[in-house]
Amino acid sequence: MNMDNIKIAGRSLPNMPWEDRPQGCHAPLWRYSKNPIIGRHETPTSNSIFNSAVVPFKDGYAGVFRCDDTNRRMRLHVGFSQDGLSWDISPDKIVFDCDIPEVGEWVYGYDPRVTEIDGRYFVSWCNGYHGPTIGVAWTDDFRTFHQLENAFLPFNRNGVFFPRKINGRYAMLSRPSDNGHTAFGDIFYSESPDLEFWGHHRHVMSPADFEVSAWQCLKIGAGPIPIETSEGWLLIYHGVLRSANGYVYAFGSALLDKDQPWKVTARSGAYLISPQELYECVGDVPNVCFPCAALHDPDSGRIAVYYGCADSVTGLAFGYIPEIIDFTRRTNIL
Repeated sequence: MNMDNIKIAGRSLPNMPWEDRPQGCHAPLWRYSKNPIIGRHETPTSNSIFNSAVVPFKDGYAGVFRCDDTNRRMRLHVGFSQDGLSWDISPDKIVFDCDIPEVGEWVYGYDPRVTEIDGRYFVSWCNGYHGPTIGVAWTDDFRTFHQLENAFLPFNRNGVFFPRKINGRYAMLSRPSDNGHTAFGDIFYSESPDLEFWGHHRHVMSPADFEVSAWQCLKIGAGPIPIETSEGWLLIYHGVLRSANGYVYAFGSALLDKDQPWKVTARSGAYLISPQELYECVGDVPNVCFPCAALHDPDSGRIAVYYGCADSVTGLAFGYIPEIIDFTRRTNIL
């Protein structure tokens, strides 16, 4: 098919962060030459800033950032940027407004995602409630955050909203897990009519066989908010290899059916990004590339993927959505 005919949904972002493909590079995704864009110590008490979410907001960008402090407590902070590269991150953690005492009691929060749905910005994150589950909140100004019911029972991680309702209902991907460093994990799909009761749970995909695609053979989880295209939902997701040197986190891509997103139409056997640079291989947790957010411009097809590096800092990678779709199909393991 002619990749120039691919239609991409979303808000035009002609001034989104961008750097042209380096000379001699043929990969569908390439790293920003000035990575990492966010270091460990951007706030007075931060030990590390990584696995964070950004969205277009007003005439710039806003984000919810995972900032582990020097007590090594997992906290969420808000940040703003004019260009998506230089960020002003609040030194204070987000304090959620919540009228449900059992839910609103803060334990920990990490690995947020953010998307706009019908004029509100919805945040999902791994929320501590007798173990990890999926916290949900909304904001319209990134100043006040209104926390809702947790989406699921413990144990669950990597809750990722779709950017619009599907079949008239809110939709989310997640990865049921355990209370530790989970050695398993499949991606599931769920729907909700009201952001309180979730159901219609459907299996999306499992880890690949080691002999087929080793980088994603232990566990997988959804990454940034899926991007709607004429070819289906483009999903960037992470996968984990259990190596002789421990877990290795990389990320690849998949295409999901537009109307039934639990049906996978293509899935990359090759990774897009795997830990290779020093800032990805050395840190609090070595050998981690963990994507949580992406900006894209439908007119140019450009995408900028924000990803956590070695559980310490934040990196950025660029590409073209049509090329990633082509890559997904060319390396398809289904």
